[in-house]
This record gives sequence, structure tokens and C-alpha cells, in this order.
Amino acid sequence: MKTKTKTMIAILVVLILVWGSWFIFSDKDSDKTTYEFAEITKGNIENIVSATGTIEPVMTVEVGTQVSGIINKIYVDFNDKVKKNQLLAVIDTTILSIQVRDAEASLLRAQAQYNQENYNYEKTKKLFERKLVSEYEVITSKSSYQSAKSALLSAKNSLERAERNMRYAYIRSPRNGTVIHREIEEGQTVTSSFQTPRLFLIAEDLSKMEIHALVDESEIGSIEVNQSVRFEVPSHDEKVFNGKVRQIWLQPETVQNVVNYTVVVDADNTESLLLPGMTATLDFVVEDKKNVLLVPVSATRIEPTKSMLESMFAKMRERFGGNNPSGASAPQGFPAGGGTNQNTSGTGMAMMEPPKDLIMLWFFNEEKEIESIPVKTGSTDGKNIEITPLFGAKIEVGKKIISSIETTEPTGMQTMTRPRGFGRPF
Repeated sequence: MKTKTKTMIAILVVLILVWGSWFIFSDKDSDKTTYEFAEITKGNIENIVSATGTIEPVMTVEVGTQVSGIINKIYVDFNDKVKKNQLLAVIDTTILSIQVRDAEASLLRAQAQYNQENYNYEKTKKLFERKLVSEYEVITSKSSYQSAKSALLSAKNSLERAERNMRYAYIRSPRNGTVIHREIEEGQTVTSSFQTPRLFLIAEDLSKMEIHALVDESEIGSIEVNQSVRFEVPSHDEKVFNGKVRQIWLQPETVQNVVNYTVVVDADNTESLLLPGMTATLDFVVEDKKNVLLVPVSATRIEPTKSMLESMFAKMRERFGGNNPSGASAPQGFPAGGGTNQNTSGTGMAMMEPPKDLIMLWFFNEEKEIESIPVKTGSTDGKNIEITPLFGAKIEVGKKIISSIETTEPTGMQTMTRPRGFGRPF
């Protein structure tokens, strides 16, 4: 109730400011004024944040090699569909197979040495139990046995490593997907050193894509997870795609001294129209209101002319009376008796600043007399703005209001003076 009363007082302040400004122009000659009109409509309004981004597959895997050699055979090409563990390419195995055979020979040699040292150690232990050999010989035999056992384990590891390298020569797909890039040709030599070379790039599922969009730091506060997004791509400019915000990366990226943040947007690609690397133009839907009252933004920026103020002031004097406006019937859109229980006299009212979302709409009644009605403004798309009538005022869809004025008359809110017919100065 207190908030409503304060809003009502603010509206009265606006009216008094309008009335007061009329007197400044009262002694000036009348000038010609033309009006343009617009209708109050009902429709949808939305606020958007625009950005650009790059379309990428949701999941990609780089397929490389852990062994060096010459590419002997390639079994897939660009855009081929592949299954998990499917053979993609083969590296020449000549050297690798030799390494496997060498490892097998080393294992046989280590196994024979181990068997011999194990036999000697067991025999020495029995002789020591019969006190036929010294303790030193037992220790020496045990040491030789353990060395042979260690060599055997090392030989087994070497064989396993050689066999694994042999398997690495057969490049297989780590998952189901599509080959979107191939960087090798048959006969090419690949070298595996500190960094694994990339042979293929596989996208797991191209029916779902993601967009990495850069949003300016001044607008990132309007972006939220699960927010609706519309976007277009140059190759299908007649089609609008839809998506949702999945992530907002906290790591900033500075482009030409402007701080940006990466926003990841999920997009459906069941029609296969979106390709990796495409540039997308996105609109993040920050606010979307349906079936609301709308007026042109220009109608909320009207500065009343001398004739408008004169007409309205005459109507206010007629309604409020000479020296007791608070005791008369309230104007259209105001509650009866509004402001009578608040200190609205003297400098108290003159010092108040009305809310920025409180404006007056101007129109002509059936008698061709100028009138105004208070409304509260809301969301805007830059062309139209949402309005809400205050204090039970009725606004009909299709009603014509003044949207712009062309005049040589003085306009605008000027220095306050005392309205004629009102006893208390403002």
C-alpha cells in the first residue's frame, strides 16, 4: 500500500510539472503544430543479445600413433562412418616384427639361464645341509639365481613391449563416429617422439553440434544456462535454428582489447545442415513476453506543446477546482482522493523525482480535446515498449495515441512557477 501511494504521488508530481510549464508559454504567440498518431497494440516483445560463434562437433577424438614408421595402408577416407575398433590404417611392421623375434630370442636365453641357476641353487642348498659346501658358496649361488630370475622378467617385459608396439602399428578407431579429417597418405613416414602425431580426427555424433560463441563482457551478465538461443548460418540464411546454453566458460578471451567470454550452445543437427567450422550468428533470448500492450517508443518521449498543456491545464482546473485540487474528483487513471494523506505541498513535492518507468500517453478524446493517461513502461525491443495502465485505468487495443509532434511551439518541462487559480506556490 505504501509503495502504491508513493507511485501515485510521483504521478501527481509529473502532472504538476506539466501544468507549471504551461505558464511559461502563456504569453507567447500560437504556432502551428502537427501530430502523428499510432495505435495501441497487443503482441509479443523480446530482448536479445547478439553474438557470433563457430559450430563444432560435441565430441571429437584425435587418433594418433605411438610407433614410428611408414604408412603402409589406409582403409578410410574423409566423411567415412566408422565403428569402434575398426581398422583405419596400418604402419609398416617389418622392423616391428624383427623386434618381436629378438624379444622372443632374448626370452628363451633368459629362461635357459634361469633354469640353470635355479638348478645350481637348489643343489648347493642340499649340499650345504649335508655340510659339504661352505655358506659362501650358497650365497653366491643364490645371487646368481636371483640375477637370472630378474633377467627373465626383463625379457618377458621386452617381449610384451614389442608385441604391443606391433599392435600399435594397426591404427583402430577408439569409438563410433565419422572421419572429419585425415592428415596422412600412404607411403608417408610418421614419427612418434614427445608428441603423438595426429592421423585422423573423428567426430562421435554429428547429429548434435555445439556452438562456441564469444559474448562481450558488458552483456555476459544477461546470459544464463538453459537460455533459449536462435541462430543462423550463411549457407542456410532462410532457416532459423534453435539451441540452448549449456556452459559459460569463466576463462576470458581478449579480442582487440575487448574482454569476451565463451558461451557453449547445444544445437540439434538431425537434418545434417550444420557442418563443423561454420560461422553462426546467434540471438540469446534474454526476455520474452507474450500478448502484452505495446506502443511505439516514440510515444513515450513526447514533450507537450503549449496547446497541449493549455488544454490539459484547463481540464485539470475544471476537475480539481480553484484552490483545492485534492478535494476534487481525480483525473482518469488516478484513485479518488489520491495524495490527500501525504505531504505533497510546497517544496516537498517539487523536490521529488518521478520514477523513470512512469510516463504519460497523450491522445485526443471524442470532443477533440487533449488528454493524457499515466502508464508504467516495461520491456522494449527498441521499436515498441510494453505498457501497463495504472490505478485501474482502461486502455483499449486500437486506441490512437500521439506518437510524435512537429511544431515550432515551445515544448518541454521548464522552471516551475505558480499555477493560476492555485493558492499555494510550488
